[in-house]
Amino acid sequence: MNTPLKPRLSLLQIVNMNVGFFGIQYSFGLQQSNMSPIYNYLGADEATLPLLWLAGPMTGLLVQPFVGSLSDRTTSRLGRRTPYFLIGAILCSLCLLAMPYSSALWMAASLLWILDAANNITMEPYRAFVSDKLREEQQSIGFLVQSAMTGLGQTLSYLTPTMLVWFGLNKDAVGSNHIPQITVSAFLIGAVFSITSIAWTLKTTREHPLSEDELAAIRAKGRSVGALLQEIVDAFRDMPPTMRQLGMVMLLQWYGMFCYWQYITLSLSTTLFGTTDPTSQAFRDAALLNGQIGSFYNLVAFLGALAMIPVTRRLGPQLTHAVSLTAAGIGMLLIPEIHNPQWLYLPMIGVGLAWASIMGNPYIILAKSIPAERTGVYMGIFNMFIVVPMLIQIFTLPLYYGPLLNSNPENVIRLAGVLLMGGAVAMLRVRLKNH
Repeated sequence: MNTPLKPRLSLLQIVNMNVGFFGIQYSFGLQQSNMSPIYNYLGADEATLPLLWLAGPMTGLLVQPFVGSLSDRTTSRLGRRTPYFLIGAILCSLCLLAMPYSSALWMAASLLWILDAANNITMEPYRAFVSDKLREEQQSIGFLVQSAMTGLGQTLSYLTPTMLVWFGLNKDAVGSNHIPQITVSAFLIGAVFSITSIAWTLKTTREHPLSEDELAAIRAKGRSVGALLQEIVDAFRDMPPTMRQLGMVMLLQWYGMFCYWQYITLSLSTTLFGTTDPTSQAFRDAALLNGQIGSFYNLVAFLGALAMIPVTRRLGPQLTHAVSLTAAGIGMLLIPEIHNPQWLYLPMIGVGLAWASIMGNPYIILAKSIPAERTGVYMGIFNMFIVVPMLIQIFTLPLYYGPLLNSNPENVIRLAGVLLMGGAVAMLRVRLKNH
């Protein structure tokens, strides 16, 4: 196929094309730091808390492979990927506006389903967008800048409630649904960031025009449901060995991270405040503290992703990722042993480095192992390597939370640390594609 040579982009151009990822990740950061407390405020039971997080992995499992495959076949005036950015951002903003006004568990859980579907509509076409726009030698920079945007977006989303308190909002003011007013304000800010950041990327970055050969090949594929299903089945059958081997890494790291996000507020509330009562001031203080340390580890992720650009060039994405996961695993094992809030920032350095690497280095390895013309569908399938571990966690953790973990949220955080260290070992066993 006669494919035009991609122009080399400046760092500013790479940053502009990834600004929209900032808004997506601000939204994800709000979910990670606030959904468990919101569910607790609305009366959720801590043992079955993972089941209320079902929306994310289920929508990712159902939506992303189809959207990824569909974006490979899209030839709209806006391009292949950008229509999905825009649709997802609008839906995301609407759900963020409504979420903190939830009056019951079913309402919050339903909105999370729609919110995650919106983010998933945007996510994998955005990953494919980086591969589309950049030459192979610039893709590591593109994905690590995307990782930096993840760190920046989530830093601000975690820190927003604390900043609102600094600006004078009452941290103990709650609505009739027991959700703090600072949480309501944070979600409103997230809605603005979601749509404006995507608008910036759409304004500053255009997709490359497709050649006549590429257009003919896309049109020949068809866009029926049957054609999309067949494409996904064929992609699974032809999956490159490197991508298959990344599956174990993804299983361990994402099971562990899901454990962390779901139970970190409960763990802090027991080790530092001696309560798990969601109606107490102490529990709200634990949620606020989680926002503060979460913003710190995401700041580390932002700076770490930028620092990883030269490090990954020298050490390679495989070793860099293994070291980062190990640092996070050690940090999570330390968290339940810490009873002074100031010392919590030390293990967060490891968590932040791992988060920067998780959002960048596996995609560098993936992009080098998959055919360019099937980037969208393989990026969508790769997301299944994220959501399937989350689904496994959701349905298995409630079974052993009591008998094996003694109904103790601190033990869930310890488990997360062990899993991330296991992911580091699995990463070293991945055989990279040679060029």
